[in-house]
Order: sequence, then structure tokens, then C-alpha cells
Amino acid sequence: MNIGLASQQSGLPAKTIRYYEEIALIKPQRADNGYRDYSNKDVHRLRFLQRSRSLGFSIEECRLLLSLYEDEHRASSDVKSLAEDKIAQIDRKIDELNTLRQNLSILSKNCHGDDRPDCPIIDDLAGIKAN
Repeated sequence: MNIGLASQQSGLPAKTIRYYEEIALIKPQRADNGYRDYSNKDVHRLRFLQRSRSLGFSIEECRLLLSLYEDEHRASSDVKSLAEDKIAQIDRKIDELNTLRQNLSILSKNCHGDDRPDCPIIDDLAGIKAN
């Protein structure tokens, strides 16, 4: 099938599919005319990649997941370990975002939001300590 149909069936833009080919995540066959010829297996891999990326896995993590997927002798503990590492990364990011939200909320509450020029938000961004 051509890239348009592969895009439609995988839910990925053609540009992303070309990129995945460029970085060797997929390797479609070439037709006699030189056009890419995607198989059902290629589309399945593209869906796998799309789902993996939607769960927050990086390109390199997706590469590893694909290799585990294709390894019939893989240990499920290897896959679980990757998932647990990703969960830990997400938890750290959530903590960071909660801290950012809390800090910005405090600054926002301390700002009068009126016509006066003094603003604790600007002061904090500029590194000026409150009196």
C-alpha cells in the first residue's frame, strides 16, 4: 500500500511515517517504480509506535519496545521495567508541575492586579526580593 493509505490506517501523518523510516524504525519495501510499499506488518508497527508515543515513550524507548515486541523470547519483566521507569518519570514531572503551579499561584495571589505598576510576579521573575 502507498504512504497515504498507510497513514490513514495507522493514524499517523505521512511526514511522521517518513521520519520513522529515516531513523530506521520501519523499513517498507520499494515498488518497482521506487515508491514505498507498506505491508500490513508495517502498518501494525506504525500503530504500535503511535500508541507507544501517545503513552509518552521516547523514540529510543519505542525502538527498545519494538525490539522486545519482536523478540518471542523476551521476558515480560523487561517490558514492565520500561513501563515502571516511564511511570516514575511521569510522577517526577507531575511533582515538578505541581510545584510550579503552587509557586505561580502564590505569586498571582500576591499581585493586586490593578492599575499600579508594582507587581510581585514581575519582581520575582526579575529576581527582586519583596520588602
